[in-house]
Amino acid sequence: MKVFNGVPPHPFHKAVITQGTFDGVHAGHKLIIQRLKEIANSIGGTTVLMTFFPHPRHVLHTHTKELKLLSTIDEKITLLEEAGLDNLVLIPFTEEFAQSKPEDFVEDMLVKKLGLHTLVVGYDHRFGKNRTGDYALLESLSKEHGFGLQQISKHELDEFTISSTNIRKSLQEGELQTAIKLLGRPYLLKGTVVKGLQLGAKIGFPTANVLVGNPKKLIPQNGVYAAIVQVRDKKFDAMVNIGNNPTILSKGFSIEANIFNFAENIYNLTIDVNLVAKLREEIKFDSLDALKAQLNIDKENAQKILQTIPS
Repeated sequence: MKVFNGVPPHPFHKAVITQGTFDGVHAGHKLIIQRLKEIANSIGGTTVLMTFFPHPRHVLHTHTKELKLLSTIDEKITLLEEAGLDNLVLIPFTEEFAQSKPEDFVEDMLVKKLGLHTLVVGYDHRFGKNRTGDYALLESLSKEHGFGLQQISKHELDEFTISSTNIRKSLQEGELQTAIKLLGRPYLLKGTVVKGLQLGAKIGFPTANVLVGNPKKLIPQNGVYAAIVQVRDKKFDAMVNIGNNPTILSKGFSIEANIFNFAENIYNLTIDVNLVAKLREEIKFDSLDALKAQLNIDKENAQKILQTIPS
């Protein structure tokens, strides 16, 4: 997948385009991408997703409670590449850009700069200044500029009943399985391995302390999770603690991955932590021995769950 930071230098050949925030790249988003691929294959074209950075709500609604992201830009790039997208165009979102008239946006950006052949949108797609652009306007513009137009119907998306808002709510309330069902995949945390207090190694459970650098990234509810961790190109089973480490008060909040059958030095390396299932709530234990005993149980439970996950 090619990634363009800003408008590409030349229009694409027979560009089959969709556009939007695509936060989380959930199952509904994947349905749209699949439609892009089908159309592009039928016409010898190329798939293009135009998305925005930062998230429009971080620019236009700074006075409201801060929106947490299901995917950072780096995570979004990873997920879209896995979905088989050909081209990703990242457009800087500013207050000035938000004032673009829908008609100008279609003509100047999609048709002239991106080489629009066919546009694919969801049934409730809105765009342009004050979100005044809708499907009826797109139908009119498609005739004026000669591009194809397809809409993913509500009926097609009903199977998923998805919204990024519902996914965020599920993660914040500890309902990981609901979030995974809506996402169509485990929940991804991409972060850098940094040094911690290294107390885990002393009780037989060495951990990779994962720092998620973007403060706007949504971190799920505190607890212990079964996970699949990707280090470079290899995947490993793991269990992950997210929380404040109440048994070891000096530690504070952290995301720590105990990677099974793994002993490499991976400090300063970026790894992918894919949360598969929540094992339990975070608990304060009376001693490190009690914590160690529970961690043995957690590991056994995690291994049972992860054995059922297709490789």
